[in-house]
Amino acid sequence: MGKPRPRPPTRRPLVEPAQLSTATQDEARKADVKVGALAHAILNSANFSSIATDASGVIQIFNVGAERMLGYTAAEVVNKITPADISDPDEVIARAKALSAELGVTITPGFEALVFKASRGIEDIYELTYRRKDLTQFPAVVSVTALRDDAHAIIGYLLIGTDNTARKLVEAEQKKLDQRLRDQQFYTRSLIESNVDALITTDPAGIITDVNKQMEALTGCTRDELIGAPFKDYFTEPERAEAAIRLVLAQRKINDYELTAWSRDGKKTVVSYNATTFYDRARNLQGVFAAARDITERKRVEAELKQATAAAESASRTKSEFLASMSHEIRTPMNSIMGIADLLAKTSLSDEQAKYVQIFQRAGENLLNLINDILDLSKVEACQLELERTGFALRDLLEKVIEIVAGRAAEKDLELVWDIADDVPNDLLGDPTRLSQVLLNLLGNAIKFTESGSVTLRVTRDKNAAVPTALLFSVTDTGIGIAASKLQRVFERFTQADSSTTRRFGGSGLGLTICKRLVELMGGTIWVHSVMNKGSEFAFAVPFEASIESTRRDAGPVEAADAAPLVPLRILLAEDSPDNCAITLAYLERTPYSLDIAETGEVACTMFASGNYDLVLMDRQMPEMDGLTATRKIRAWERANHRAPTPIVALTASALKGDREKCLAAGCTAFLTKPIKQAVLLQAIKDRAIVEASRPTEYSIAMDGNFALGYPSIVTHIPAFLQNRREDVTTMLDALTRSDFDTIQRLGHRMRGSGASFGFQMITDIGAALEREGARSDEVASRTSVGKLSTYLDTIDKMG
Repeated sequence: MGKPRPRPPTRRPLVEPAQLSTATQDEARKADVKVGALAHAILNSANFSSIATDASGVIQIFNVGAERMLGYTAAEVVNKITPADISDPDEVIARAKALSAELGVTITPGFEALVFKASRGIEDIYELTYRRKDLTQFPAVVSVTALRDDAHAIIGYLLIGTDNTARKLVEAEQKKLDQRLRDQQFYTRSLIESNVDALITTDPAGIITDVNKQMEALTGCTRDELIGAPFKDYFTEPERAEAAIRLVLAQRKINDYELTAWSRDGKKTVVSYNATTFYDRARNLQGVFAAARDITERKRVEAELKQATAAAESASRTKSEFLASMSHEIRTPMNSIMGIADLLAKTSLSDEQAKYVQIFQRAGENLLNLINDILDLSKVEACQLELERTGFALRDLLEKVIEIVAGRAAEKDLELVWDIADDVPNDLLGDPTRLSQVLLNLLGNAIKFTESGSVTLRVTRDKNAAVPTALLFSVTDTGIGIAASKLQRVFERFTQADSSTTRRFGGSGLGLTICKRLVELMGGTIWVHSVMNKGSEFAFAVPFEASIESTRRDAGPVEAADAAPLVPLRILLAEDSPDNCAITLAYLERTPYSLDIAETGEVACTMFASGNYDLVLMDRQMPEMDGLTATRKIRAWERANHRAPTPIVALTASALKGDREKCLAAGCTAFLTKPIKQAVLLQAIKDRAIVEASRPTEYSIAMDGNFALGYPSIVTHIPAFLQNRREDVTTMLDALTRSDFDTIQRLGHRMRGSGASFGFQMITDIGAALEREGARSDEVASRTSVGKLSTYLDTIDKMG
């Protein structure tokens, strides 16, 4: 290690300097400089390592390339170590053994193994793993040359190494590609052979070029026998088989082309062929690829499937009929029970009586919630529950939700907190009813399972960048918590974290299941975090579209409705239940409304024609003539007598999919589900009164002046509302050119829900027509209605 570096032998000039001319000497010096520069450049190249050793293997020269590759400086290795010290020791040992066996001599592991061949004058280039100073390794290709003096005695060795990492990676990648190709070829052939169909390829002339084992089984011939034979020869109708080839060449594909194949043993099989043309990489036609399936099995499966479908549809109808019947039979007496309970609560009661009424009310609410849960779950599972897509104000919705649960929180002295992040948009498009249902369920659970502390509702933007429009809702409580082992099951039907909670707190175990289904139906996800005895957090993220205008589904703003005095109305109630009639009469006491009662639909039609009613409350199920038939008859009478439509509010104990649509299609203006609370009924009547107050007389195109006086805060938004409708005209005309009737139906629904709220009943009427026409994909009628809307907006502009 401590040997002095040997001096290179002095090269003696062939001619003495004194013998050379000055010019010749200059040229010689330039040549020496050039050679020296080249030698220096080679020695200090950073692209490969040059390591020169003395005869015993100690490093004497360590160039820049070696420093870069190995991480050592020349000073750290020169006169200190040998190249074996920077090589993989296992590989050095293996090389010594291999050379010993190859050359029949004993070679000591170490530097000798690296230069043995070179020392014998044998050209030696080998692969070796070098170890860097930081102990990382890389593959290298090493070329070894023995350095000799003028007497041909070895004075050292030169090891030139190049980093082989890139080539190794390329080789490895190539091996992977080669293996992948082999695997793909094997997989493709296996796929062809394992296919249940008989597969066959032909050239454009119909000569078979390849088949699979299923084709061999179908024909009773071997693959070698089939290849090269005409396709048509293996079918009972050769002309039809040949026509199939011509047809697929002309049309590029055929589907369900029936042929009868025959096998060598005479067996005939009816098969259905699906065929297509196939091409090479240059898009040159190569022939026809066909798949044949024995349709006997398919026909059997189709028959079974048809039978199973019929059975499923029958079961679904039976279930729907049962649910409809159950809903009606339970809701009808529930209307009386809960109505009487509400009325009793408003009378003078002793403390004991008030306590009993509260129990009465709570029991009714629980039973109604159970009915609603069962119906909702049935709708979701039957894919019958459809989401609305309407505009709503998020903060208004949350205020109402908090208002509903605030009483229960106050009873338990719980702190109820809610917060909306500043960057959360207020005006949204979505289904506010289902969002409220999920929030009420989660907040109700949080309050129910929390004895002390707080319940918090927070709304923020979801941090998931994949869904930038999603909002994150979280409900956190300080309640009893849920065991970690039970968290995975809380969203299952009829499941609670602990069976004892059912006895202690009550509940059907359906609420969270419905929340999960509703959130998923809205395109979101729901999850829970909880710690026993410390509380729980239920959170869900749902995408919502921001809305330019927050349209209300109900006619007129709640604030304006509450502030405005009640308008005297003559109301006709069509109801066959004396109890429900009594409750409705009690509900309308101390109001300026007068009420007449018709016990059947037929009587209701007669009374309507002879009276002058402002509003009809129509029970759906009545003897002799049901409510929907009566509604249609009333609408027909109005048209025949040139009367403006009177608001008809449907009252029904049925709450299944399609009930609302059936009522509206029959001509009803609104839809209420029994049992109906007093506040809900009064609000519905009040809303209809607002709509009628804003209805232009004799379809006047101008907005009702009384509306402007009653709702000045809304009037300021009318220019933007009308501009949005003008944009709707452009959007719908464009949609009609693409037969996009979903857009027609969606925008019509939006106008139907918002026109009258801004004082433009005509826009509501046109919107309702567009919604119906879009649902029917009626282009002619839709274009006519869009034209009416455009003309109406132009006339409003002219009236300025």
